[in-house]
Amino acid sequence: MEHHSRGLRRHLGKAGWKEDAAKDWVDGLIEDPHSVSQTDADYAMLDYATKLTQQPAGIEAEDIQKLRLAGFEDQAIHDLCAIVSYFAFANRIASGLGLELES
Repeated sequence: MEHHSRGLRRHLGKAGWKEDAAKDWVDGLIEDPHSVSQTDADYAMLDYATKLTQQPAGIEAEDIQKLRLAGFEDQAIHDLCAIVSYFAFANRIASGLGLELES
């Protein structure tokens, strides 16, 4: 998580965020995604990504419908699923090989 949060903070900095504000927002996102200001579509995306990561066998048609109601089209849902799944795969490979993050 630390590696990804550093990358997100760096991205936010490039978008004009002050370092402290970016850190606070990312920390809030990690602790509770619903505690930081976002759009309804962002919340739907995060809820889906969290469920797919933590309970992949629990994904149901209702989860996909929530994304559609938030404005996601089929291609975007596919891309979201693929990205979340890829990171889960890559992180498990790294963990399984005992790889450590660069400082």
